[in-house]
Amino acid sequence: MDMNSLGKTLILFGILLTLFGLVIMLGGKLSWFGRLPGDIYVEKKGFSLYFPITTSILISIILSIVFILLRRR
Repeated sequence: MDMNSLGKTLILFGILLTLFGLVIMLGGKLSWFGRLPGDIYVEKKGFSLYFPITTSILISIILSIVFILLRRR
């Protein structure tokens, strides 16, 4: 791996890390995120299960689109 491609890779990871940080900072303001219809939440006596299936699918679709767009460049 030459220095040029290493530099581009580091810049890409920096941008992704920045975007991830922004999502975390805005997480409190996105009250609907993580509570979408289709997310499974079961609470019983002494037991609770939260499985964010719809949220996981949404994140997967968004990341797939981002990586497809980045790959075309």
